[in-house]
Amino acid sequence: MNFFKHLKTVIRHRRAVRKLCFKCGLIRQGLTHDLSKFSRAEFKAGVKYYQGNRSPQAKEREVLGFSAAWLHHKGRNKHHAEYWTDSGGVGAMSPVVMPAKYFAEMVCDRIAASKIYKGKNYNDGCPLEYFHCRRDSVVMHPATAERLKYFLMMLKDEGEEKTLKELKKFVKENNKK
Repeated sequence: MNFFKHLKTVIRHRRAVRKLCFKCGLIRQGLTHDLSKFSRAEFKAGVKYYQGNRSPQAKEREVLGFSAAWLHHKGRNKHHAEYWTDSGGVGAMSPVVMPAKYFAEMVCDRIAASKIYKGKNYNDGCPLEYFHCRRDSVVMHPATAERLKYFLMMLKDEGEEKTLKELKKFVKENNKK
């Protein structure tokens, strides 16, 4: 039964991200977002640790002490800040600033994930709350973190439509590979 529930959640999430990405002018990213979730490495864990109200990767991490699915996912999806790290020497990780188009996809991803997991309890402040809860545990360049906070505060204070318009403008102004 978890197979179909997880599949439905992934499809709903991808659809929500696609819709948001399209509004930001990110057609390719909207179409290809999170395709790795259908890989064996991620989908099998998603089914096994499915809960419906949060990422299966969180449960996998609680059970095993790490999430193999997350390690697979973050290394293949440029819309995660953790993708944008470099080793700064022995035992050191150096985050780098995310390119604009992947940053905008990350914002869309966070909005969509909040909508899917919060359901009818979603409001435009939910992605900002999630950001504050996870801020210390995510490896992210300080400039990327400040930019993310800015857009999530805009979402909370001014709504989705204005935020997506500003994200689209941000991508156009910073359209570097």
